[in-house]
Amino acid sequence: MRIAIDAMGGDHAPAAQVEAVLSSAAEWPDTEFILVGRAEAIEPLLAGKRHPNVAIEDAKEIIEADDEPVRAVRRKADSSMVVAGRMVKEGRADAMISAGNTGALMAVGLLVVGRLKGIERPGLTSMLPTLDDVGVLVLDLGANMDAKPEQLLQYATMGSIYREKVNGLKKPRVGLLNVGTEAAKGNELTKAAFELLEKAPIHFVGNVEARDVLEGVCDVLVCDGFSGNILLKAMEGTASATFKILREELTSSWKNKLAAAVLKPSFRKVRTKMDYNEYNGAPLLGVNGLVIKGHGSSNARAMKTAIRQARAAIQGGVIAALEGEIRGE
Repeated sequence: MRIAIDAMGGDHAPAAQVEAVLSSAAEWPDTEFILVGRAEAIEPLLAGKRHPNVAIEDAKEIIEADDEPVRAVRRKADSSMVVAGRMVKEGRADAMISAGNTGALMAVGLLVVGRLKGIERPGLTSMLPTLDDVGVLVLDLGANMDAKPEQLLQYATMGSIYREKVNGLKKPRVGLLNVGTEAAKGNELTKAAFELLEKAPIHFVGNVEARDVLEGVCDVLVCDGFSGNILLKAMEGTASATFKILREELTSSWKNKLAAAVLKPSFRKVRTKMDYNEYNGAPLLGVNGLVIKGHGSSNARAMKTAIRQARAAIQGGVIAALEGEIRGE
């Protein structure tokens, strides 16, 4: 299998991408890794460490974080992100990963890779940690702010297939993000979507409130991009604030510092459980190829997690399974 990595996207590019690829190449010799970006910036980081299954695809332009997405994709044809997307489109790579501009990556998915036939709007997904360590796949997280009920049904189907093929879950439980668990709760979108999901050939478990998401009540959580993005940012902010409060409190006195020293291994486990680096790699489901978004601040460990997700998706035949489901095969 071949995976193209946008080496120039993200806060720690290209060092994080190169480190992740070198580690991945050593662990998975059956995979070819293609670092896409400015060769003059990548080659010095590979000096003396080159693996036979690591290659460079030179791309001179970079899509910056503040670039207007569609304009950047159209004008910067030689950017690392666009070139990686073109490699997927042309079959020269089985997947692409980028930690760059989210809007631009969605534009690459739509304009360069192209949509799967039958999918109205692709959905951006992410795996959130749950107390039972199984995790929950949430979509959409911002690709489609104004969704229709039929699009939420497609998200449910794609999310269910993804969890089955990538995570090995049989009959993944699908929930609908809502303000209450009762079927009659919500706005017009969620009410209409509820009716469609009830009739769909998926394991639909009903409405799910935001406070219950981390309890592991479902394996796939469906929502529109506006609500999903708010949910994700709220959880990230809450986790960050909680750890900040704990840090301040546990260093406020010598007694607290002593207690913190004793509990340090436990706190480290909690941080690892809630660390986004352990869940990095959000596939853009609904495009005709594997396009995976890494967090903008991804370090090497986070990028390797995204690579692991890409490998699992390729091995699970996610795109073929989605095509078959859409065609009714």
